[in-house]
Amino acid sequence: MYNNLEVSCNKYELFKPFEIKTKGIFPATRYQGSKNKLVKWIEYHTKQLSFQTVIDAFGGTGCVAHMFKSNNKRVIYNDILKFNYYIGLALIENSNVLLEEEDIKFILTKKADIDYPSFVSDTFKDIYFTDNENKWLDFVITNISYIKDKYKQALAYYALFQSCIIKRPYNLFHRKNLYIRTADVKRSFGNKASWDTSFDIYFRKFADEANKAVFSNGRINKSANADIFKLDDSADLVYIDTPYISQKGNGVNYLEFYHFLEGLTDYDSWEQKIDTNSKHKKIKSDNNIWNDKNKIAEAFDKLFKKYQNSIFVVSYRSDGIPSIDKLTKILSKYKKNIEIKQLDYKYVLSQKDLKEVLIIAK
Repeated sequence: MYNNLEVSCNKYELFKPFEIKTKGIFPATRYQGSKNKLVKWIEYHTKQLSFQTVIDAFGGTGCVAHMFKSNNKRVIYNDILKFNYYIGLALIENSNVLLEEEDIKFILTKKADIDYPSFVSDTFKDIYFTDNENKWLDFVITNISYIKDKYKQALAYYALFQSCIIKRPYNLFHRKNLYIRTADVKRSFGNKASWDTSFDIYFRKFADEANKAVFSNGRINKSANADIFKLDDSADLVYIDTPYISQKGNGVNYLEFYHFLEGLTDYDSWEQKIDTNSKHKKIKSDNNIWNDKNKIAEAFDKLFKKYQNSIFVVSYRSDGIPSIDKLTKILSKYKKNIEIKQLDYKYVLSQKDLKEVLIIAK
């Protein structure tokens, strides 16, 4: 149906011998939708493409952007969520700044001359963290705000985000469920010891992991916080991993999952953004075209048109909306050569036999 359309299916085991030449060690991720377990497969199918610059349009955890950076490409990481932007700032744009021991001590120590606010303690009591943990968050986020170097501040945010996530059941902020941690009951999932480990310990652990991910590839890389349609940058290749919409029409809304982290990045204005009708104090969410099953095909068309002079690499799932066939038809308006790579892959919390899909169009 399409010019030079190639479909292949490979077992993940085929890629075990292939190793990414990483100059920085990318940390383990706990985010929904992370491609960290698939990054070798993505690299395998992109390493022969001819490009020097890449836009990671929906950057998320930054693992794919970090892989491209490790392969000496100039990387423009973008994400519409502010907390993800800080991850890109810390691990992609940053080339040599580390969070030193004196920085960590400053962050983790209360100052006698600072009048610390209590917004988290007052607003999120009995929702996500214990009272003492909420107090810790109030003073630590305040201390982070005093750090002047933007890369040190971004590294501190990274360590804070990871510390918050690992102490949450399901690693999410999608409901008021502190009781799962605190109830004296037998559990069939989760790790209470991990949940109850102190924030101080986790912050140091994740600061160390972030430091180990920092390196220079000799390029001027960039982290952006923009609606992809408003991003001014161009590149030889655009990597696209949009929020996922299932065949039932249910979209993944990352702001719903991680609104608490987003709030931490805008502490002083957080209160104005909260949906007061929400029991778990989530941030109000605007209509997102990428979460709308009736508009997402139009969004892809608009995105492909915007970057029609670039190579496209699209991460997708075999059961997504729009279908792979429809998505490929849209792509064929702008590209003559389209390849579809498929990989058997088991998704967390899914009982279906699905495939991870990589669409390469040039």
